[in-house]
This record gives sequence, C-alpha cells and structure tokens, in this order.
Amino acid sequence: GHESSAHELEQQHVPGAVKEEEASAEQRQFILTYVQPGLAGLMDGSVSTLAPIFAAAFATHATFQTFLVGLAASIGAGISMGFTEVASDDGKLSGRGSPLKRGLTVGIMTTLGGLGHALPYLIPYFWTATIVAAVVVFFELWAIAFIQNRYMQTPFWRAAFQVVLGGALVFGAGVLIGNA
Repeated sequence: GHESSAHELEQQHVPGAVKEEEASAEQRQFILTYVQPGLAGLMDGSVSTLAPIFAAAFATHATFQTFLVGLAASIGAGISMGFTEVASDDGKLSGRGSPLKRGLTVGIMTTLGGLGHALPYLIPYFWTATIVAAVVVFFELWAIAFIQNRYMQTPFWRAAFQVVLGGALVFGAGVLIGNA
C-alpha cells in the first residue's frame, strides 16, 4: 500500500547523509527519552535503597522485616522518581520527549533497582540473604557502569569507579547505622 510506496520513494530519493542524520536524531531521542531516565532510575533505586535496606537488615537481623523495608523503599523511591520526572520537564524545551514515557521509565527502573537487593531478604537465613543481596548489588552497579559506557559514552572505568564508590559509601552508611 501507501507505506511500501513511500518506503520505495524514500530509498530512491533521500540522500544517504539525510538518512544518517535522521538515524542519529532517532538514536539521540531514544537515549533522552528512555536510556537516560532508565539509567537515572536504576542508579537511584540501586544506590538510594542500599542504606535503608542494609540498616534494617543489620539492626534487626529479621529477613522478612528487612524485605518489607526494602519493598517500601523501592516502591516509594520509584513513585517519587516517576512523579519528579513527569513534573520536572514537559519535554518541549529540552527535547527529552514525552514526560509520561520518561516518568514511567524512571519509576519502573528505580523500583527494580531497589527490589534487586530487597528480594533476597525473602530468604529466611540472615547471612545467606545478606550475601545474596550484596552479590546482586555488585551486579547492579556493574550493569550501571556498562550502560553508562555503552549509551552515555562514559569511559567504563570512570563509570565503574563512580558507581562503585557511591554504592560503597551508601552501603557502608547503612551497615554502620544498622549496627548502631
């Protein structure tokens, strides 16, 4: 139909440089609308929930209560980040795209980032749950560094250093507060 005719005309008459420019603009829009908010959400969820989850874990040694704290922290952070993204920028001036798409992306990724190390506390054995949660955090932080390198063109070791340092500081704060 009309779409195939338009595609054929495009192939015949649109110069390669224009196609490359359009593909580059499409990639940039994808990064601004989905990757950057998703990365911010994953970083926030993975890092900001470390302190309350590990503080609860070390303060109580009660795995299910720690899970509940982690669940509340993860969902609360996801809702907060989602609403913040929607309200902060309508996307017109910045060109970042739909605020609803960005808000959903950042909210979901924030929640998932926190749930990653809250879910191990469904394991009823404190040290097993804590070790599994710490391993999950390790992989979350390296995934963030990989995404920063892949999509945001941040040098890998710089991204890894920043994320691991931030994560270690927040983790340490949680453990210290939990042991107070």
